[in-house]
Amino acid sequence: MEARTIRAGLQRALQICRPITLPIRLRPRTYATTTSDSTTPSSLPPNRSFPSFSNRNPTTEPDEEFDEEEFEEDEEDEEDEEEAEDEEDAQDHAEARLRSYRVVPASPSYFTALPRFTDDLLRLEDLLRKHSVLPVLPPGEQPRVSWLTYQQYTMSNTEPIRKASYAKLLKTLHRLNQIHPAVVPEEVLAELERYKRAVQPSENQAKPLVVDMWGRSRAVGRRKTSHAVVWVVEGEGEVKVNGRSLSEMFGRLHDRESAVWPLKSTGRLGLYNVWAIVRGGGTTGQAEAMTLGLAKALMAHEPGLKPALRRAGCVTRDTREVERKKAGKLKARKMPTWVKR
Repeated sequence: MEARTIRAGLQRALQICRPITLPIRLRPRTYATTTSDSTTPSSLPPNRSFPSFSNRNPTTEPDEEFDEEEFEEDEEDEEDEEEAEDEEDAQDHAEARLRSYRVVPASPSYFTALPRFTDDLLRLEDLLRKHSVLPVLPPGEQPRVSWLTYQQYTMSNTEPIRKASYAKLLKTLHRLNQIHPAVVPEEVLAELERYKRAVQPSENQAKPLVVDMWGRSRAVGRRKTSHAVVWVVEGEGEVKVNGRSLSEMFGRLHDRESAVWPLKSTGRLGLYNVWAIVRGGGTTGQAEAMTLGLAKALMAHEPGLKPALRRAGCVTRDTREVERKKAGKLKARKMPTWVKR
């Protein structure tokens, strides 16, 4: 009786402690079978079909058609989203790197008082040091160049440069301009062009004076603060200044002779009529301004008279002017008498 009870208890305990078995799906075996169409191994064993675990009934539910265009559009959208994300990441990374960097000036002369002028001067000195071994022209044979004036350079540079500093820059330019034209480098020519004036005075040529259809020649003369406009035409030797005769216009004999000196020095007093309009200054300045204008107008009729007029002193412009009075002096240069006590 006791043995039977013990056996029944053991059987009940075994039933309770029996392990629970769950269904496990195994991967189908791969069999290396060779077919006539392909040599790749088949996933199904020969003479055996793989069971379908789909709940779809192939007889009642047909396969859905594959939309290739929709698939391509989805792929393009995904690519665009990925590119946009990559760009945002790159921009964020660049901004983070930029915040970590410190600002460095573009020019090493940034912390000087005159950074632009210092850069210009250092650039010219570097060129001079680099090409100092090149042959140079003899003194007086280098090309004539008109550099920018001090005012033009300071206006373009917008820095308060001293005249002595600009003179140092001009000295370097003159030295670079002395390099022989046959071997001058392109970088030197390009640098010199930056400091040349837009219009070179040496290349300017005065317009030739001509005789118009009425036989008149017109010229302008200046002296001190006076200027004169003179017309010359072939005639009987009449001279009118501001509509008046010479004796009425100029009271001094010296002024009357100065006004017609070009005609008198060349022996053309009775061959041309002169009409002049003078303005500004005094009688001496007006008479000498008329001298220069009359000489220019006369050369339009007879160009061969230029050497004779030059010897007579009628062609050269007299640039002298009255010197101004200075403070503390009686006149321009006269000092008051010095007294010891």
